[in-house]
Amino acid sequence: MQMLTRAFGEIEIDESKVINFPGGIIGFPDLQHFVLLYDEDQGSNTVKWLQSVEEPGFAMPVISPLIVKDDYNPSVDDELLKPLGEMNDDDMIVLVTMTIPHEIEKMTVNLRGPVIINSATCKGCQIIIDSDEYKVKYPIYDKLAEAKKQKEG
Repeated sequence: MQMLTRAFGEIEIDESKVINFPGGIIGFPDLQHFVLLYDEDQGSNTVKWLQSVEEPGFAMPVISPLIVKDDYNPSVDDELLKPLGEMNDDDMIVLVTMTIPHEIEKMTVNLRGPVIINSATCKGCQIIIDSDEYKVKYPIYDKLAEAKKQKEG
C-alpha cells in the first residue's frame, strides 16, 4: 500500500505491518492504525516514528525506554494488556513518546505513558503508569549524547 506522509514523503507500507490500536492513543482516540518507521541508515535502535495511517500528517517520535533509563520496568496490570492477545517477552515492544522542542537540549520522553505493542498480533495500546517513580517529562538529551559518544568511541 502506498502512503504519502508529511515527514517521509511517499512510502510503501506492508499492510501486514499495520499496528491496530483499538482504543487509539492518548489525545488521539480516533487514530487507530499506525506503522513503525525508522531510518534504516541509523538502524532500529534509535528514534522510531509511530506514523498514523489515517492521518498522514501525524507521526510521533518514539524510542525504547531502556536506551534512556536502563532500569525502566514499571508494573503493569495484566488486564490492560489483554486486548493485545497472548504475548511472550519476545513479542512485546515497549516504546515511549518523545517531545523534541526547538531547544533540543530540553528533549524529554514520557515514561508514564508507554506504548506497548504485541508484534505477533500487530495490536498496540498506550497505558498510564500509576507511579510517581516515572516522569511525564523525563530529560534525555544528556543520556542520548553520552550513548552516542560510547557508540563512536
